[in-house]
Amino acid sequence: MAGWNADTAAGPVGAGTITLVEGTSFCISLLNGDIHPEHPHGVFFQDTRILSRWSLTVNGQPLEPLAAQTKEPYRALFAARVTRSDGYADSPVIVERLREVGAGIQEQVTIRNHSIEPAACVISLRAEADFADLFEVKEARIQRRWEETREVDGDSLTIRAIWQDVRKGIVVQAPGADVTHDALTYSVTVAPHSQWSTVLTAVPSNEAASPPPPSFVHTEGDGISPRDRRQQEWVAKIPKLHMGNQSIERTLRRSYDDLGALRIEDPNHPERVVVAAGAPWFMTLFGRDSLWASEMSMPVDPSLALGTLQTLADRQGSVEDPVSEEEPGKILHEVRLDVSSGLSLGGKNIYYGSADATPLFVAVLGSVSRWGFAAETIAALLPNADRALDWIRNYGDKDGDGFVEYERLNPRGLINQGWKDSWDGINFANGRMAEPPIALCEVQAYVYDAFMARAWIAYDAGDARLAAQLADEAAQLKKRFNEQFWLPERGYYAIALDGKKRPVDACASNMGHCLWVGLVDEDKAPLVAERLMSPEMFSGWGVRTLASDMGAYNPASYHNGSVWPHDNAVIVAGLMRYGFVEQAKRISTALLEAADYSGGRLPELFCGFSREQFAEPVPYPTACSPQAWAATTPIQLVTSLMRYDTHVSRGGFWLDPVLPDSYGDLHITNAPMAGGRITIDIINSVPSVQGLPDGMVFHQGHRPWLAELVEQAGLHPKG
Repeated sequence: MAGWNADTAAGPVGAGTITLVEGTSFCISLLNGDIHPEHPHGVFFQDTRILSRWSLTVNGQPLEPLAAQTKEPYRALFAARVTRSDGYADSPVIVERLREVGAGIQEQVTIRNHSIEPAACVISLRAEADFADLFEVKEARIQRRWEETREVDGDSLTIRAIWQDVRKGIVVQAPGADVTHDALTYSVTVAPHSQWSTVLTAVPSNEAASPPPPSFVHTEGDGISPRDRRQQEWVAKIPKLHMGNQSIERTLRRSYDDLGALRIEDPNHPERVVVAAGAPWFMTLFGRDSLWASEMSMPVDPSLALGTLQTLADRQGSVEDPVSEEEPGKILHEVRLDVSSGLSLGGKNIYYGSADATPLFVAVLGSVSRWGFAAETIAALLPNADRALDWIRNYGDKDGDGFVEYERLNPRGLINQGWKDSWDGINFANGRMAEPPIALCEVQAYVYDAFMARAWIAYDAGDARLAAQLADEAAQLKKRFNEQFWLPERGYYAIALDGKKRPVDACASNMGHCLWVGLVDEDKAPLVAERLMSPEMFSGWGVRTLASDMGAYNPASYHNGSVWPHDNAVIVAGLMRYGFVEQAKRISTALLEAADYSGGRLPELFCGFSREQFAEPVPYPTACSPQAWAATTPIQLVTSLMRYDTHVSRGGFWLDPVLPDSYGDLHITNAPMAGGRITIDIINSVPSVQGLPDGMVFHQGHRPWLAELVEQAGLHPKG
């Protein structure tokens, strides 16, 4: 069966769809609200499609869509009209569907009659469940056929299915309907200028227990569902933002909303909240994506990063298993709940095929330690960080050349195991694919950052010997990297070294990640910045994944010429670190302008066509939206240009804004900082801060980099 090496790009959902998200549940439908099994749509709960059809007809006619509006990430209002059978154009009967997704869906259906005559309506709902798992739907290869039974009980229909010894079920409730095995039907006459309404619910059923209480009970009076309450609690704990530029303010607020909806709980530790990678296909914990998204959202809610680290630490590799690619100390690539991944992973539901999640784990721990969590909270994660560093030295660098490489451990694993993980993502300038084992430039950057982060934590705890050893490993890596990855005749870094240790000489965006952590030698940085901003790399909407003069370039590919917002957010942070402020502003402004074309929500990626050729960003057909690291990109862009950072144990909060004039003034309240809440104003580019907790001092400038702190500590060791 197809395994993990199927192209990692999301499957097509098609144009004109509405996606609703809440935790790990989501719903994809057509613009009229219908779900049809021939599309990769449905209601998904725990990686299983619990509704493959949910279609409404009135008098036998499908609904003609008028509008579909997402009210919250988990709720949408659909308006449609009933086409007339007599051929006249305008129908006086309007159908509204207010849908909310949770563990299943609830939908309030309202029929409005705008005629002076009564309207006789036969409203019929067809519901089907194929219980396909996510990958089967995404790749359009539904393989298992469940034995299905349908049971009518009053105004509810229960669909049950068995495959081998797996049992699934769903209960559809339609109060007052005439229910048969095939449909749930209402026959009503709606008086002139009046309306009729009902509420339909579909929730998973649990064979072991009686049907669960519906997850849609609105407590009496306030009309607030559990999802509304969860969103309100989220809004209460994150910063409130006002910005002179209304469209950027809208984009940032959309980011906050999407990040809130993409939060999922660790089932074993409900107090721990982590970020799912994205909708519709990746509503689960990913190592790389969840770490990046939580790193970029530190200023909004630093506890997301802590929850992500704790959850990944619990699932850190402990044995060697070539099927799941688990190794001792390794951080997972993704968690899956569906049946087929258990089959392809030898009965397990965690896949570890990622070269970068493990160093990123240690790097993000360094960030979390700066944001002021309790010392014992950080200390509890240090054994995991040290096991991760051991993985880097032993398993990550199998040939002992000082670089971390990857090569999949079985023929079903991912071929490429960095963030560009499509099968054809790593190429030479002439377009030829690189052969593994592959050492990616940005993976070495994350390893360098991991050594630095752990060295600083060691210095901070008074362990000068360990700190000096780690700082030395980092320094050696930086020297080796700049010798072996730099292409002096081309003026940029190789994207990778291939299995024969040859530099893979394509010009790609990956080297921007090396700027972010300070791995790039000072004398080479101007050439890197110049290359990233060249017309071959910068499309006008952002930096392309691959330069347009490369052999594998394709503006409509997943990783070979497209523009990824999160990739650009990392590049902006890197350019700021090396002082390339104007270039960082250009990229940031371009991306925030691109967000305007998609309702303030940046997609996972868009095509790499130039802005001169197309005056709007060209959507990539199967991009995830909302997607976690795209949702956190606007936050990272704006905070990079604010130089917004902290190091709580050193009592410092830093701001030195260079926001473009077009962004306007900025007013932020309720921003989390060292257990307190601060207010930030930037008026005419001048920053001020109120409410810093005792012992915290505001500095205008940039936070001292870990490399600077480690160097100073090495010159003046404690004790």
